[in-house]
Amino acid sequence: MTTNSAQESWPKLLLTGGQMLFVAFGALVLVPLLTGLDPSVALFTAGVGTLVFHGITRQTVPVFLASSFAFIAPIQGSIASFGVSATMGGLMAAGLVYVAISQAVRLKGTAWLHRLLPPVVVGPVIMVIGLALAPVAVSMATGETSDNIGYGAAIFLSMASLLVTLVLAVFGRGLLRLVPIMGGIAVGYVLALLMGVVDFAPVREAAWLSVPNFTAPSFHWAAILFMIPVAIAPAVEHIGDMVAIGSVTRKNYLEKPGLHRTLLGDGLATTTAALFGGPPNTTYSEVTGAVTLTKAFNPKYMVIAAVLAIVLAFVGKLGALLQTIPGPVMGGIMTLLFGSIAVVGMNTLVRAGQSLTAARNLVVVSLILVFGIGGMQFGGGQFTLQGVSLAALVGIALNWLLPAEKEGE
Repeated sequence: MTTNSAQESWPKLLLTGGQMLFVAFGALVLVPLLTGLDPSVALFTAGVGTLVFHGITRQTVPVFLASSFAFIAPIQGSIASFGVSATMGGLMAAGLVYVAISQAVRLKGTAWLHRLLPPVVVGPVIMVIGLALAPVAVSMATGETSDNIGYGAAIFLSMASLLVTLVLAVFGRGLLRLVPIMGGIAVGYVLALLMGVVDFAPVREAAWLSVPNFTAPSFHWAAILFMIPVAIAPAVEHIGDMVAIGSVTRKNYLEKPGLHRTLLGDGLATTTAALFGGPPNTTYSEVTGAVTLTKAFNPKYMVIAAVLAIVLAFVGKLGALLQTIPGPVMGGIMTLLFGSIAVVGMNTLVRAGQSLTAARNLVVVSLILVFGIGGMQFGGGQFTLQGVSLAALVGIALNWLLPAEKEGE
């Protein structure tokens, strides 16, 4: 284990930094591919966001920031309702929620955050994030969204991609276990090539070097109200990420550089990403796994990975190649991905150890799930509340208003 970066050679820095980017790459580009955003922009904003984070935290935490899975379903829903530009405005606002939480943590500590967002609220909200657009995953997996791929071919491709991802996630060892999504996509893509359903026209037409398709944000109340509550779950998850990487490196990052600084770095990284048209950033557990495996504790590796991501963003043919991945291949991955997000929410509830059949908890969890997944909406026009945003606000309000259960009840 080397902690003094000055003693490390540039080849080692580049090689280890490149490996960290490779581990993050599959998940990084998966989010824009699923949401209709530009993967080259996502590469650029992951790199810039990581540099912003390390600037705020003074290169003390060995983490890489990239596309957040928690925002996949909300981004899909927001783009369908409000368009890409307005969605970016909503995501900028979500990033500013992180910033506000970071300053509240700096002033008041974390006790208020746990009171406002106990597991009985956070757990089912995370479940809603995973399950709200589960039908989208199924429609992609069955070929309903692909013009040139029939049902039989689509099911074969999606299930093959899913099977490889499952096998690598459960039985993989070493580096293979860290890249199950990339492995599943690679196998699905090769099968799609053999079946002749991949269209390379976009790759042939793309330049080798080109500027990513940046999208400037615009601001609409409806899109902002839709997106702001989604920031709650990743902000709470961020604390767990900091504890996890701290347990690997045996350092307390909640004290130094401080949770307020890491939250601020995460929030500004998300706001910066939205400024260019990229998905929100979050700390990547895959990269934490790679740090555990390789004992590469030096934060400078992550800075190198960030710079490499920015450079790759300007390789036009790479972005075009990523967009040739067939919809069913991505759909197969999504069925596991959305379900796994829901399981994280279930695990949050289970670890809390509270009785879910107690009247108060039953009411809170039930209404969050049904309002969030069932499509309930309040208001209309510019002030419509629905989906995850409505579910989160209902959960927070009920948790605040309903009296606590008495002991023994």
